[in-house]
Amino acid sequence: MQNIKKQIKEYMIAILGSLLAAFGTSLFLLPNQLSSGGFSGIATVLYYLFHIQMGTTIIVLNIPVFILAYMREGKEFFFKTLVSTFVFSEGIDFFEKMEPFTTDKILASVYGGVIIGIGLALVFKARSSTGGTDLLANIIKSYHHEISVGNILQILDIVVVLLNIVFLHEIEIGLYSAISIFIINKMLDIIFEGINFSKMIYIISDQYEKISQVICQEVKIGATGVYGKGIYTNQEKMLILCVARRRHIIKIRELAKEIDSDAFIIIMDAREVYGLGFKN
Repeated sequence: MQNIKKQIKEYMIAILGSLLAAFGTSLFLLPNQLSSGGFSGIATVLYYLFHIQMGTTIIVLNIPVFILAYMREGKEFFFKTLVSTFVFSEGIDFFEKMEPFTTDKILASVYGGVIIGIGLALVFKARSSTGGTDLLANIIKSYHHEISVGNILQILDIVVVLLNIVFLHEIEIGLYSAISIFIINKMLDIIFEGINFSKMIYIISDQYEKISQVICQEVKIGATGVYGKGIYTNQEKMLILCVARRRHIIKIRELAKEIDSDAFIIIMDAREVYGLGFKN
């Protein structure tokens, strides 16, 4: 029963994400001849050259990819991707009949990129796909493990943007499309990695005991002692390791410097932190 509920939830999230991506494509990018890369970008070119409905083109282009996906990725992923792609394609044709929100290409590339990015992130979180080049890249990766999926997608997006420029005869279209693709990828990063990045701090000091106590008392976070050895000095050192929210960084640094002005401090990004006080 729990597995069924989980499956239903994932399908609902995938459908919602597909509708959002279709909404952003039809009401922002498509009316302004902009591309989001991948099969959608190819469909945009064909839409303006031959007046073929964009959703229909996406489904046709995905047929051979679906066959490969069924063989390589399994039934569960295949059927979920099939639903997402169908909703995305039909959603594009449905929303296309509505009046576009803007004819300003800058606004269209920005807002379209944000909406599509959120939609695709929901689809990916549901362990699904809207087909296209991201699915194709993962299939290629399954055959050649040494190839980077990110590199494949970048190459395919560049090719699609160049096709937009060549067939639509406007360099600006390609430039604006590049902006929308960049924003889509950034939105995916934000949603998957979060905007509340934590920080990891290493403090090397002879006053490590006092510094760690003050951090625990004043900032109310834990600290871990890590044994180390200086290669140059050949001396054993105790490193204080702690993970904190960004708002706590300045206070921790000031507390450490007040106790030991010679303290060696390293501050690094911690994209995802799981455990007490952070994500479960």
